[in-house]
Order: sequence, then C-alpha cells, then structure tokens
Amino acid sequence: MKFFVTGVAGQLGHDVMNELHKRGYTGVGTDLAPEYAGIKDGSYVTEAEYVSMDITDKDAVEKTIAEVKPDVIVHCAAWTAVDLAEDEDKKAKVHAINVDGTQNIADAAKAVDAKMIYLSTDYVFDGQGTTPWDPDCKDYKPLNVYGQTKLEGELAVANTLDKYFIVRIAWVFGVNGKNFIKTMLKLAENHDTLTVVSDQIGTPTYTYDLARLLVDMAETDKYGYYHATNEGGYISWADFAKEIFKQAGKKVTVKPVTTAEYGVSKAARPFNSRLDKSKLVKNGFKPLPTWQDALKRYLEILAAQKAAD
Repeated sequence: MKFFVTGVAGQLGHDVMNELHKRGYTGVGTDLAPEYAGIKDGSYVTEAEYVSMDITDKDAVEKTIAEVKPDVIVHCAAWTAVDLAEDEDKKAKVHAINVDGTQNIADAAKAVDAKMIYLSTDYVFDGQGTTPWDPDCKDYKPLNVYGQTKLEGELAVANTLDKYFIVRIAWVFGVNGKNFIKTMLKLAENHDTLTVVSDQIGTPTYTYDLARLLVDMAETDKYGYYHATNEGGYISWADFAKEIFKQAGKKVTVKPVTTAEYGVSKAARPFNSRLDKSKLVKNGFKPLPTWQDALKRYLEILAAQKAAD
C-alpha cells in the first residue's frame, strides 16, 4: 500500500511516517515547509519522500494527490493551538485549515478512491458528566472554536467518503513537537512546586503507539468512528504531572487546583475527556499500551536525545 501523510512536521505525522518505514510501506509526507528531514530521536529516523503542500489550496491538494495516487491518506495536519483559535483574527484561518483543508483532502481522496484516516479530538463533545464518550455518540456540543472546527472536519469526511476512519484522540504527546510532558520537565528546571489542574479527566495518547494502530486500521476495511488513547485508566492533568516527575526523578510538588482556580485559558476546556475505546477490541484491533508504560518509553527517548546533544 502507498500512503500519503499530511502534517509530517508534527508529533503524529512524524511517527506515522516512521511506522510506515518500519513496515516497508511507501509513505509520502507533506507539510508547509519547502523541505523535510526526519529527526533522530534516540531510536529511529524517518527517511521518506516529501512534497510541500498547503491543504487550504484546493487545486494544489487535488493535483498533488492525483499525482501521488495513494491507497490511504492519513490526515494529521490541523490547527491545534486551542487558545489562539479563539482570537477573532485567527478564526478564519482555523476554519480554513481544519474544515476547508479537510474537505479538500476528502474530495481528493474520493477522486483517487483512497481510504482516509482523519484525526479528531474529544473536544467535539461538551466535556460534561463522568461517562466515557462512545465513538458513535452524536451528541456534539463543542465548547470552543477548535472543537467546532474539528467537528466540522469530521462531518466533511463522513459526508464525502465511504471508506474512512475518524479517530478521536486526547492529551497527545510525541517526540516531534511541544506537549504537556516537555512543558512540565522544562518548568521543573527552576520550580519545586507547580500548580496543575485536577478536575479535567482523560487519558494521554503517545503518538508512537497511535501510529501503529492507525496503520493497523489502514490494513482493514473496518471503517467508522473510533476512540484511541493509551490504556492505564483515567487521570487528571495533576495526576499525569505527578507521574511524570516520579518517573523522571524530579523532586517537584504538584499542587492540584480546579480549572476555575487556575483560570488563564481563553478557550473553555472539557472536564470529561474520558473516551470509550472498547470498539477497538470489538473490531479486532490491538489496544495501545498503558500510558504509564508509554511515558516510561518516552522519557527514555528524551533522555537519549539530551545525552546526544
């Protein structure tokens, strides 16, 4: 199979390309930068074909995908700066990337009869209650601009294609980009106490593990909506921070606070980011390892990177 992967300069796109390389599949990556070279992260490196493309340019998307003729498109590219998306001068751009760009990809996928994997988010729901969200739940009530545009991206895919996987993830971390773990470790360099939110509940997603699942999905025709985060139970951001410092050997005290007490975000955040992943097992897919194990492996890679610098 031949894959076309958008957003390869980000955390997930990078790991998807590595997973394809590992399995011997042809992977063509794309992003905005004129050139792309995989980064060494202590254990593996991407070497693959790359083409610069703006997903908001419909003609460019149509032409590029027609030339590549992929069997599968993994659409990782997105606007993910949640707070910035709330700014009036950014809303049109967020919509252009997350909605129009996704529609462009879906249209091009249809034209070449490719499967499409679209990465979405728990933010399409209202984040209330304590019941884990079912992947086939249609009770959408996004709390912010980012969530609304990702929902509209989902609908663009579902209304355009028959051969699609819509995969919602949460609390993402990977080597090739910024994330909560890197932020906590950076802050630990000059803080012995940190205030972290304790009333937002969910489960982290390691892009290395997720990439394996996405390629597993692409090898099937078990289309539809899925939720995919690591196993290991539901936690708060404060719980996550405590485990990060414990595994990293950092003596940092985590002070749990409510979202209201923390109070610095422009965009409303979901309190309930629990995602029901049981559909994965029902359809024969191997769940992701526990987030605790994923964190351990991730910290080892970061340590190896640091030692190599």
